[in-house]
Amino acid sequence: MRKKDHFISKLEPIFMMLFGTFLLAFAYYHINFQNHLAEGGFVGLSLLGKYVLGINPALSVLLLDIPVIIVAMLLKGRKFVMNTLLATFSFSIFYELLDRYSVLVIDLHDNLLLAALLSGLVTGFATGLVLRFGGATGGDDILSLLISRWSGLKVGTVFILMDAAVLLLSLFYLPLKETLFTILAVGIAGQTITFTLTFRKGKADITAVPETAHTQKAVSKPVHAVRSAH
Repeated sequence: MRKKDHFISKLEPIFMMLFGTFLLAFAYYHINFQNHLAEGGFVGLSLLGKYVLGINPALSVLLLDIPVIIVAMLLKGRKFVMNTLLATFSFSIFYELLDRYSVLVIDLHDNLLLAALLSGLVTGFATGLVLRFGGATGGDDILSLLISRWSGLKVGTVFILMDAAVLLLSLFYLPLKETLFTILAVGIAGQTITFTLTFRKGKADITAVPETAHTQKAVSKPVHAVRSAH
């Protein structure tokens, strides 16, 4: 039984990260993309680079991710980076499969408030789940964790600030209505991330990723065009 329990404990983080990345891909494709909500984080910066400098978003996302992942390897260790690569690649695969084969359409164009609420709750829970079990879904997630660690701010608060800053910069090429609702979704997601990380920890004001058995050695966001480029 001990060997079986040990085997299950090893598989649990992988399963939970895969589940989290599937939820994230589902929300970004069926809620954000299908209802034209915008993007923050590194994907939002990549789109900004495309419109201002003409740089391919697929390339710019990699250029942004790679330095942060290298820093994470030095500070957080190899296991965290491996978990992050697992989450990043599985997310891309899930998103591509949904893009190609899913026939589900969630049309909330006439109720963007509900779209923002659903996006924030699902993406926040999914991202928090991946973080809680020792990985990250991209370089911007890693950067948020590092800033949280150095500044003492909650991880979810850092997510909100980073994404909102990128979205505000992107206002000159994104529709105002969709951008404002995306900022709302980002705010909800940030609070949901914090709740997911601190649930059952008894510390509602925790400022960094909980040091669980899965995170002691460890710690959107896609746009259709970016993920398809991979």
